[in-house]
Amino acid sequence: MPNSMKNWTIDATSRVLGRVASEAAYILMGKNEPDYEPNAEGKTIVTVTNASKIKVTEKKLSQKMYESYSGYPGGLKFLSLKEVVARKGFSEALRLAVYGMLPGNKLRPLRIKRLKISE
Repeated sequence: MPNSMKNWTIDATSRVLGRVASEAAYILMGKNEPDYEPNAEGKTIVTVTNASKIKVTEKKLSQKMYESYSGYPGGLKFLSLKEVVARKGFSEALRLAVYGMLPGNKLRPLRIKRLKISE
C-alpha cells in the first residue's frame, strides 16, 4: 500500500486557540486513523485556515508567557502571547500551541512540518 498523504482542513473562525491546537495535534499524530501506530509519523497534512480569527481572551494574551534560552548566562528571555501575536501573528501562536501538544520525541519535527497555517 503506497504511503499517500491525506489532507485535513480545520477552520479556526471563532474557535478557541487550545481547542483548535489539540484537534490539529491529534490528527498530526494519526490518532484519527484506524491504523494508528505511536512510532509512525502519520499520513495527514493538516491545514488550519482563518488563524487570525481565532478566539483568545485578554487575560490569556497578557499572562501566557513563552520562554527561550540561548544557552548563555543571562540568556533567558520571556515573550507574552500578545508580543508573539504582534511580531508574527496568530499563526505562530497556534504553531507553538500545537508543537507543545505533540509528544517530545524524534517524530515531533516531522509532524510539525505537516502543519500548514494560513491567516
